[in-house]
Amino acid sequence: MRKSQKCKVTLLFLVAMSLGNAIKAQFSLSGQLRTRTEIRNGLGNLVPENSGSAAFTSQRTRLIFGYKWDRLTFGVTVQDVRVWGQDASSITNNDGNRLMLHEGWAEVTLANKADTTVKFKLIDNLSLKIGRQELIYDDVRLIGNLDWLQQGRRFDMALLKAFHHGWQVDLGYAFNQNTDAFNTVNTFYVPGNVPTYVKDSKGVLVPTPAGIVPLTVAGNVNNNSAKTGAPAYLNPPGTNGANQDYKTFTSLYISRKFNQTKFSALFFNDNFGKYHLDSVATTNGGNVYGRRFDSNETYGRFTYGLMINHTLGNTSGFGKIAFQGAYYAQTGKDRDGVDMDAYHYTLSATYTKGKWSAGPGYDVLSGNDAVNPSGKNNRFDPLYGTPHRHWGYMDYFYVGTGAPTGGLNNAYFKVKYTAKDFYVTADYHNFALNAPMKKSDGAVIDSQLGTEIDLIANYNLNKFTNLELGYCLMNGTNSLAIAKGQDLTKSYDKQVPGRI
Repeated sequence: MRKSQKCKVTLLFLVAMSLGNAIKAQFSLSGQLRTRTEIRNGLGNLVPENSGSAAFTSQRTRLIFGYKWDRLTFGVTVQDVRVWGQDASSITNNDGNRLMLHEGWAEVTLANKADTTVKFKLIDNLSLKIGRQELIYDDVRLIGNLDWLQQGRRFDMALLKAFHHGWQVDLGYAFNQNTDAFNTVNTFYVPGNVPTYVKDSKGVLVPTPAGIVPLTVAGNVNNNSAKTGAPAYLNPPGTNGANQDYKTFTSLYISRKFNQTKFSALFFNDNFGKYHLDSVATTNGGNVYGRRFDSNETYGRFTYGLMINHTLGNTSGFGKIAFQGAYYAQTGKDRDGVDMDAYHYTLSATYTKGKWSAGPGYDVLSGNDAVNPSGKNNRFDPLYGTPHRHWGYMDYFYVGTGAPTGGLNNAYFKVKYTAKDFYVTADYHNFALNAPMKKSDGAVIDSQLGTEIDLIANYNLNKFTNLELGYCLMNGTNSLAIAKGQDLTKSYDKQVPGRI
């Protein structure tokens, strides 16, 4: 009897380049050294009374290689991020993987009307970019490179880019997996960096069972595993309190400028692996509780909307007024399979005359109503953007420390003075809940969260060196610690100069 065999099909897309034509090729080499010294007191969360400020210097070093030949462009960025003094004078295995590949991509030109060697002429310019790369759209509100964070953000993806008669159309796709090891089957994806060891329900340190994200008290890797706990990651994915990374995503970005008006539309579908709660018994009678990702199926979330930027006048006459308005909706299912019905909108106006610019703005990110719950997740998730740029430099909202389940209303006013080699800015924010939240005893908290002042001075010493000094102050209310889910058994200093 002949044995039936299953065929293994491998689809391989290989972008190869030959250095044999180096005479025609263009090489580029650039670098970046960015040090940042911070004094933190109440950054991201309120701090206990009488606690001292934290102070440190972090450094990001990048070496950027570029190669261009014919219709092929290739780029690689090597990045090292660390805090001064955190490593021993000689590096050990305990220092972690701070030296990493930030970008590594190749872009192939498929069509170019300006290039006589390209036969395909139906589109002004068409290219395919594959590999680890940054994505930057509009004001990085939802999709951006998160450049303020020393580590930045990048995506492993394929991006089809088209430009035609002033239109820009980008179509992207990403597919995440944990390993390419032999004997791997299915496309299960454990979404995040899981700790090698975890404490079981009795506090004994044990190896983390394969295929699960452990649940611990408050999601802290140093706490015991608990059935009602939160996912524990070494480095939690996302900057907005996300509890797991996407398995796949499809993105579509379309933009066009007509005279003084620019329209841009974004559609983003990120899919999250389905999981079920599981527990693994340990030899000492305890348990490790976790989420087991053993399904090829996903929950799909859809974010879509439109942004409009319009400019009136000019700086030499009456002055220039720049208007911005955007609305985004979020539907589908969230990471945990709950139906979504959320929204975000922003409005702003900036008047510029000479070296001065100033103007108000208002952001709304919907939240869950604790008084009259809808049964759906109404909490808008600002995806993979740069929250630091929009919701205060103190990083209280939609960054690594999370954000209120009640959403956020942000009324602000910004002033900027720009000279030849320097500029100074002053931003004022008034933060409030978008939807009611309750304390543990059921009482509704006050919606006002606090006010923030951000002062920045930036000076270009020369074309290679830039100096920046900032001072930020958060004046939080009693509701802020509750809304952020902080430990209410502690007393917090609510007026903190949190970042210098």
